[in-house]
Amino acid sequence: MSDLEMKQKMIEYFSNAFGDSKDVQVFFAPGRVNLIGEHTDYNGGHVFPCALTIGTYAAARRSECNQIRVYSENFHSTGVITTDRSVITYKKEQGYANYPFGVIATLLEAGYPITQGMDICFYGNIPNSSGLSSSASVEVVTAYATRELFGFELDFVEMSKLCQKSENEFNRVNCGIMDQFAIAMGKKDHAIFLDTATLKYQYAPVKLEQAKIVIACSNKKRGLGDSKYNERRSQCETALSLIQNVKHVTSLGELTIEEFETVKSVLTDDILLRRAKHAVYENQRTIQAVSALKSGDLKLFGELMNASHTSLRDDYEVTGIELDTLVEEAKKQNGVIGSRMTGAGFGGCTVSIVEETEIHAFIENVGKAYQEKIGYAADFYIVSIGCGPYTL
Repeated sequence: MSDLEMKQKMIEYFSNAFGDSKDVQVFFAPGRVNLIGEHTDYNGGHVFPCALTIGTYAAARRSECNQIRVYSENFHSTGVITTDRSVITYKKEQGYANYPFGVIATLLEAGYPITQGMDICFYGNIPNSSGLSSSASVEVVTAYATRELFGFELDFVEMSKLCQKSENEFNRVNCGIMDQFAIAMGKKDHAIFLDTATLKYQYAPVKLEQAKIVIACSNKKRGLGDSKYNERRSQCETALSLIQNVKHVTSLGELTIEEFETVKSVLTDDILLRRAKHAVYENQRTIQAVSALKSGDLKLFGELMNASHTSLRDDYEVTGIELDTLVEEAKKQNGVIGSRMTGAGFGGCTVSIVEETEIHAFIENVGKAYQEKIGYAADFYIVSIGCGPYTL
């Protein structure tokens, strides 16, 4: 569907929810997929995500009252959810609305002039709880729409920081910066090589020649807040504190593999050892993978993707039978360059690089094997790399 068609559709959704569509503007923010570098962002390491052409649309306008009203076409049975602009609080029963409410509360706390209420209608074509950052996409499109409606200055780097803060403090999910940064800073046909410790970044062209990125959604739903995501982060923090007794570092991402091997003896708990090992080795894999892509060595890039999944399965233990099945079956197929889980894990999606001529067979064969083993179907998406937020 073209931007013009989506704009018309969003105005229609808005009018149905709020009674009219006077003064409505329509905005978009993408989802993201991380090609490699998983669970490294909160460990001060590198990540390599890219924005997608699927994402979240928001039709929005300022209102004369003091209320923030939100509606989602994806959860239309919930209806319009309303809060007072001056008293925005987290409530479990608000569901998805806690994400836009959290962003607006964070912007207000930071002093941005949101001087009256807003009406916002959302529609997303990212599978929910898939690991493609539907929540961060909602956060960024909310921040972007608010900036555009109220006319204040807010660059995309600061926007990503505030959206992360909103998720950390308002929604109480200890996510790193990667999702919000990749969505806010996305560039068409490029991935972002981001040092999460410093926020230094560079765009790297993704030239896959005769191959495509294929995302397989396991359709096992999971929520970051009630998963073991926060537990993994806490385990890494504990491991870091023990390493700091023998070496001066501020994050696991500062360690080379050689340095880690010399200090790992302080991690006498096997679980802490494996969690820290993943953080260190995955960071180095990411650095190596970006170099491989720049030099045109797609074979090595794929091998590093495969190694990433193995580490996430064995050392970090965030995969599960669904994601492991998708990757194991993917690796059996002709034309598969690399495959791994992407996102926080515990469900969600895998990302594979597949030769174009083999994509049809890949989807058919992996889908059949998955349904036979798991008992329900996976969904597949052939995706393109898109840009960051924009106004339709």
